[in-house]
Amino acid sequence: MATIHRVSGPVVTAEGLDARMYDVVRVGKEKLVGEVIEINGNRAVIQVYEDTSGIAPGEPVETTGMPLMVELGPGILNNIYDGIQRPLPELQKVMGDFIKRGATVSSLDRKKKWKFVPSVKKGQEVGEGEILGTVKETNTIEHRVLSPFAGKVEEIKEGSYTVEETVAKIGEKEISLMQRWPIRAARRVKEKLVPDTPLITGIRILDSLFPLAKGGTASIPGPFGAGKTVTQQSLAKWSDADIIVYVGCGERGNEMTEVLVEFPQLIDPKSGNPLMERTTLIANTSNMPVAAREASIYTGITIAEYYRDMGYDVAVMADSTSRWAEAMREISSRMEEMPGEEGYPAYLSARLSEFYERAGKAVLLNGGMGSISIIGAVSPPGGDFSEPVTQSTQRITKAFWALDAALANRRHFPSINWTTSYSQYESSLAPWYNENVAPEWSAVIGKIKRILAEEQRLQEIVQLIGSDALPEKEQMTMEIARVIREFFLQQNAFHDVDSYCAPAKSMRILQSILMFDEKARAAIEAGISARDILSVKSRGRIADAKFYKEYAKILDEADAGIENEISEMVRKNAA
Repeated sequence: MATIHRVSGPVVTAEGLDARMYDVVRVGKEKLVGEVIEINGNRAVIQVYEDTSGIAPGEPVETTGMPLMVELGPGILNNIYDGIQRPLPELQKVMGDFIKRGATVSSLDRKKKWKFVPSVKKGQEVGEGEILGTVKETNTIEHRVLSPFAGKVEEIKEGSYTVEETVAKIGEKEISLMQRWPIRAARRVKEKLVPDTPLITGIRILDSLFPLAKGGTASIPGPFGAGKTVTQQSLAKWSDADIIVYVGCGERGNEMTEVLVEFPQLIDPKSGNPLMERTTLIANTSNMPVAAREASIYTGITIAEYYRDMGYDVAVMADSTSRWAEAMREISSRMEEMPGEEGYPAYLSARLSEFYERAGKAVLLNGGMGSISIIGAVSPPGGDFSEPVTQSTQRITKAFWALDAALANRRHFPSINWTTSYSQYESSLAPWYNENVAPEWSAVIGKIKRILAEEQRLQEIVQLIGSDALPEKEQMTMEIARVIREFFLQQNAFHDVDSYCAPAKSMRILQSILMFDEKARAAIEAGISARDILSVKSRGRIADAKFYKEYAKILDEADAGIENEISEMVRKNAA
């Protein structure tokens, strides 16, 4: 029998264990869940996903002979799991508010029956990944049961089944509603495609200046208090993905509690049903064992791949990958591996790449289309973007939404810095925006970016000589940039209307701002001072439009008011 040889926090060394890399094992008398991460001769190093307090050398260790797997089937949505896919509501029923060590609960309900409706007939040949039938998982999402292999359908029947009961036979193999999949192995697709459709987030600065494609990757780095979690929660609530997988990886308990309490109460703006009907939450707070943080990331992405294979667009929110990296650093140091930069393991970049590369827009095995978009928060210590996790993530992801503590301190939210953020999807998504939102989309966004860049240059001059010393035109540029920042880039995530802004509304607001810019510059040419132009009251109506659903009417009134007031100034000056 294999026994414990050494215990170092969550890292346990066992002697005499006949196991392979990444096999799941049961450690000690309480049968704690662990995973083999290194093998040296007859000794195996195990990372334990539970608290190891009290276990001692000599206690038994047994292997399951299988890698860490998740259960995939109906019942995942509208559920809350821990890092190794134990359902927290079920654990609470069994043992109260505190999880006992060694607890095991089935990830999917074994008693609940699901109505299965076949999509293929007996005798039909099916390919791998083909849809065998459907189950109404929630009022919002149809769960598609996929064939795990190719063959001839020998038996299939409509009816109500538990996840373990046989619903079909392909050849000699029985198919149930549930399947298991190893979390570290990516699910296969036919082909990865270049993403060309935006993931509409409802956040103005992202959709307009730094867009993300469906199937793309984005990172949100920022210091404590800059708004990473609120931004990710807004993305989870409002993005137009079909399925949301929210992974709270090592987050503070109070923040995760807000998510767990708030999400079940949210209404999906698309369907009118509860948002949880298309969402699954994976909660792994900072006071839970660190080793489970790594598992939570892989659990989340594997669930996302499962729903992508059904033909859905899935968005994964990982909050935050820094906590995951810290867990890797702790495990690595306890294994006495050679440390890399700032103590992180040398394979940090490889692990991050491995995770983000599981995103993408893909042609599925059944010929359909699906996508996974990954948005990972990064928490650099002290807001230092030069630290290894931020730098490695920046090299991998194509959208970089940098949060700025200075903006947050000025109560400018979302505090995304428009000078350091970028998106490499802008050119590939421009045709979609030009066709589906407005033909002048690219031109308008280009003008807005130029004005903000010019303001950045002028700010350096203003700090030396003051704004009054600037020429009238440049004073106007500073004012227009301020209007863009306050009227457009600022957005209230807690306002009933302003929390979500459609691209068409964003475009209409920008058109009004640029119209004001055009009229103001023409007035300056006619001899009107920038100070007088700033007294135009109608421009304030542009900001009001953010908070009303009838924005078009308000902006039309603002445009007419601006034109009348400036025309009157020019007329009086000419007289």
